[in-house]
Amino acid sequence: MKLSTNDLSRYLRQYEVYLSVERNLSHKSIKAYLSDLNRLVLWLNANEMNDLTGNNLRMYLEHLTSEQTLKDSTIKRKYICFKAFFNYLVQNGDIEESPIYGYGKKFKTARRIPKTLSVNEIEKLLNAPQEHMAHLHTIFRKRINLRNAAIIELLYVIGIRIGELVNIDLDHIDLEERTVLIFGKGRKERLLYISSEEVIQKIKSWLEAREHFRPQSQALFLNKYGQRLSIYSIEDIFSKYRDLAKVSKTSTPHYLRHSFATHLLNNGADLRSVQEILGHTNVSTTQIYTEVSVERKKDVLSRFNPRNNLKV
Repeated sequence: MKLSTNDLSRYLRQYEVYLSVERNLSHKSIKAYLSDLNRLVLWLNANEMNDLTGNNLRMYLEHLTSEQTLKDSTIKRKYICFKAFFNYLVQNGDIEESPIYGYGKKFKTARRIPKTLSVNEIEKLLNAPQEHMAHLHTIFRKRINLRNAAIIELLYVIGIRIGELVNIDLDHIDLEERTVLIFGKGRKERLLYISSEEVIQKIKSWLEAREHFRPQSQALFLNKYGQRLSIYSIEDIFSKYRDLAKVSKTSTPHYLRHSFATHLLNNGADLRSVQEILGHTNVSTTQIYTEVSVERKKDVLSRFNPRNNLKV
C-alpha cells in the first residue's frame, strides 16, 4: 500500500469531521488524535518521504521507540491512534489495507496507582473556602468564594472530571431531586445523585450569587465576565485552596476524583457501582482503585494492629 502525503493530509481533514460528527469526541480528544497523526506527516516530509507505506510507518514507530525519550504508554497511544485512523480509511474504501497491519511490537505499560488525598486532607480542603471568607472584604470576592466552594465540593461529592464539571448547564442540575446530569467522554450521559445536604446548600448559595455575574451562558459555573469557566480556571481555583489548606503541593483537581473512588471502596462500595458512578467503560479501569484501598489497609494494619505489639 502506498499513500501520498498530500492524500494523507486530505484524509486527515475528513477524519477530523468524522471524529467530531460521527464519534462525537471532545475537542480535546480530537486535538490529541490529530496531533499524533500530523507529527507522522511532518516526519515523512522531514525525511523526504513523499509516500506513506507500511515500511516507513514501521520505521517511524521504531524511531519513536529508539530515538525519542517517550514512555511505552505514549508510543502505545500513538500506535492505537494510527491503527484507528487507517482502519477508518479501510472501512471508508479509501485504502485497501492498513499499513500498520502486521506490526507486532508489544507495549508494556506500567499500571500507575492513582494518587489520592487522605480523608483529613479532604476535610481541610473543603473547609478552606469557609475559613478564607473571613479575610474577604468585598461582596464580589465573597461571591467568587461561594462559587469556588461549590466547585470543590461538587468535584469530590460525585467524583467528576474537571472537563465534565465545566460542561454542566443549569438545566442539568435538579436540586429538588438532588441529581446532576453529567456528559462524560464521548458525550455519554450518566445521572448522579448529590447525597450531601451541605453540598446542596453551597450550590444554592452560589446560584443566588450567580445572578450578579450578568450571565452570558447557561453554564452552572461562570467567570467574572458571566461566561463559562474553563478547565484552566478550575485548576487555578484548586491550586489556590490547596495551598490555603496546606495539603499536598503536587495534588491536582483530579486527585479529588481519585480520592472519591478510593474512599467509596474503603467504605464498602462495590466495584461495579463505582465503575458506573465514575463513567468508566471498562471495570478494569476502576479496578486499579482497589489497589489503593488494599495499600491503605496494609498501612493501617502495619501501624495500628494491636497484635503487632503483643509479646507472645
